[in-house]
Amino acid sequence: MQFLLEIGTEEIPAGYIEDGLQALKDLAETRLGEARVKIGEGLQTLGTPRRLILLGRDVAPRQEDAVQEVTGPPLSAAYDAEGNPTKAAEGFARKYGVGLEDLGRVETPKGEYLHIKLEISGRPTVEVLSETLPGVIRDIPWPKSMRWGSGGFLFARPIQWVLALLDGALIPFEVADVKSGSMSRGHRFMAPDPFEVRGVDDLLEKLSGSSVVADPEERKSKVAELVKRAAQSAGGMAVLDPALIATVANLVEYPSAVCGGFDRDFLELPDPVIITPMAEHQKYFAVRDPEGKLMPHFVAVNNTVARDETVVQRGHERVLRARLSDAAFFFEEDRKRPLLDRLEDLKDVIYQKELGTSFEKVERSTRLALTVAQEVAPERTEEVGVAARLAKCDLVTEMVSEFPSLQGIMGEVYSRLDGHAEEICRAVREHYMPLRAGEELPPGLPGAVVGVADRMDTIAGCFAIGQEPTGAADPFALRRHALAVLRILEARQWDLSLNDLTKKALEGLSRKVSFDAEAVRGKVLAFLMERYRNRMLLRGHDAGMVDAVLSARFDRISRILPGIEHLERFAKSSAGFESLVLTFKRVTNILKNEKTPYLVDPSLFKEPCEKSLWRKAEGLRGEIVDLVDRGEDEAALGLLATLRGPVDEFFEGVEILTREDQRLRENRVAMLQRIEELFLGIADFSRIGG
Repeated sequence: MQFLLEIGTEEIPAGYIEDGLQALKDLAETRLGEARVKIGEGLQTLGTPRRLILLGRDVAPRQEDAVQEVTGPPLSAAYDAEGNPTKAAEGFARKYGVGLEDLGRVETPKGEYLHIKLEISGRPTVEVLSETLPGVIRDIPWPKSMRWGSGGFLFARPIQWVLALLDGALIPFEVADVKSGSMSRGHRFMAPDPFEVRGVDDLLEKLSGSSVVADPEERKSKVAELVKRAAQSAGGMAVLDPALIATVANLVEYPSAVCGGFDRDFLELPDPVIITPMAEHQKYFAVRDPEGKLMPHFVAVNNTVARDETVVQRGHERVLRARLSDAAFFFEEDRKRPLLDRLEDLKDVIYQKELGTSFEKVERSTRLALTVAQEVAPERTEEVGVAARLAKCDLVTEMVSEFPSLQGIMGEVYSRLDGHAEEICRAVREHYMPLRAGEELPPGLPGAVVGVADRMDTIAGCFAIGQEPTGAADPFALRRHALAVLRILEARQWDLSLNDLTKKALEGLSRKVSFDAEAVRGKVLAFLMERYRNRMLLRGHDAGMVDAVLSARFDRISRILPGIEHLERFAKSSAGFESLVLTFKRVTNILKNEKTPYLVDPSLFKEPCEKSLWRKAEGLRGEIVDLVDRGEDEAALGLLATLRGPVDEFFEGVEILTREDQRLRENRVAMLQRIEELFLGIADFSRIGG
């Protein structure tokens, strides 16, 4: 059977539509699944600013039958001493409409109980949908909802009509004081008259004939093609930003495009000063010439086909002229002072109430950036310091105040105009990279260093004041910042200690807030480790191998991935891997309750197996440590595996936890602690199962 739901509304904001449609689909599939209604090919969504459409082409006509198992009173309460049913048994049978002879018995951990199986026949799907759909519509989450009329119903925008059909028959229900029906409407201006709908294909056909492109993906393609053609009419190429295409496609039901122009004098402004007001305020597309230079043209997308395109074009040009004039004014005002002079202005900008001003944050991040630079590129320390001090100065410019998305971008522009070195200018923008997971990392070294320092200060600061991310909220985007830090360190192969980096970040904060430095450091490192673990699992690495390496040596990111890969290769290729794991587990099992560290005294050795194990382990120690330092983990693992025999002989030859001589006991524990330490230089093999 074919199912169709259309929720007609006032214009829903463009940014709400994609998530709203996904939520509508997910909610409906979940609720129908719980109601035992089979959907053969899944549900599909379509939508425009005025309508959310949910459809299914293979929906079962009835719920599936079900069997419900019910446990009743205990047998001891259901029958008396003579075996006659009590009121408890009779009440249980009566409640579920069965005879006493139909009652079964079931054994449970608490004893024997009465039990019945009830066969539940499936109801017609139309009845289930009538009950389910109002809740599905009500529960769609929106960034902001509104109430209208006399009711208390919350939705993104007022609901105007509801179309609900199952194989052409009405699904009766009411939501937000609107009764479901079989009527829909076309484009608000080009085809406003209502029309009756008989089913899925009928609706899609009639919408198409009523100037409505219902499929968001089709609208995106149409917008892109129309914008491209309009730009070509002016001899240029449109700047087809995918995000802008998606936004514009969700602002219209039937797109049309017009190419307009603006005063050529505006081209003297930097490109971002022109493009951003176009895109953010007006949702216009910029146009470039074949050489990539901006042209004094733009493309606007409309929701109707204009009767007189010239009138529409002039209207867009008039609005854009005002926007560009404002942008030119902001730019000229900003240019009256060098960017670095604005660093003092950040003292008046609160970064976070407990963590202080943006100026204080820049001071902390700069100190941390200089520390990182001293380790990874000491010859670049000076330019890193300049880039770090410039990094946030554009936050107090007129352009960024008006267009926050230009932070970093305007900093790069103004730094270049002030005469700073090119890599410093790029670093002001690049230190924000990557903005999202999977995006490009900062190409330049100064930008990468400042980006790591800025993010580590943010992470450390938030943890220090108890603003850690939770399962439900991450207001400071700490997960994204952590992943960016890890990706940069991994890509750059900087041999930086995360432990030291976190300590330095927290030292900078200690002048501002009070906190338990050791406890916070542990939390930050655990947070970073969990982010890195997830990253490794997403890459397909074995969870046990990942945990084994991370637990033993989560500090220098440049060494972790090779360590995991070496361990995985050794596990697959070496016959000694199982011996290695068993040896380590045998050692750690005996040390479980031995928390006090002891020192080995070879003069206390009594048995040959003690001397043999000590000579073998200490003889290999230097070579194993050197191999690990050189990144030759597989060779080190091979040497560790040779300890299996001496360890087994030691366990068989002596009583390790002897009660006869405490000094002897401590000496033997100390030797195993030394061996455990040697293993943990590579991995915690107890994390590997099997």
